[in-house]
Amino acid sequence: METKTPINKQLEKVLDIIEDVRIAMMTTVDGQGNLVSRPMAALQVDENGTVWFFTKRSSPKVDQIDSENRVNLSFASVSDADYVSVSGRAQELDDRAKVNELWNPQAKAWFPEGKDDPELVLLKVHIDMAEYWSASDSKMIRFFQQATAAITGNPPKMGENEKVYN
Repeated sequence: METKTPINKQLEKVLDIIEDVRIAMMTTVDGQGNLVSRPMAALQVDENGTVWFFTKRSSPKVDQIDSENRVNLSFASVSDADYVSVSGRAQELDDRAKVNELWNPQAKAWFPEGKDDPELVLLKVHIDMAEYWSASDSKMIRFFQQATAAITGNPPKMGENEKVYN
């Protein structure tokens, strides 16, 4: 996945985590008001804080986004203790030049006709706000901090937490 240098420097940590994790749980709102989540592979995060995905034109999420374009993207790397929650606005886009730019061999599993598959469209999610949690310490140190906190009753120091507005 390609990440371009962000205009908003505060987004840099968020974009780094997204690039490392790559798979998001995308949450939309269905016609009954239910929150519905599904895994999606982020293809690119651009310098404006836009996350790009491939999807099928006939996917229920496309209809859901047409009705309510606010979405949430959740990225989690349990092994690194890095987490991001993104609030943003999604849009379906049929842009063949961008499809060509983002196409990769793994996408053929979902789009057997390749880049020209009539079902293939883009979803772009513009980040409005993101919150991240990131532990800079190793697993062993995090485990020790949690054990110490359990014994002492003092909360553990588990890394950074910040909200970023785009």
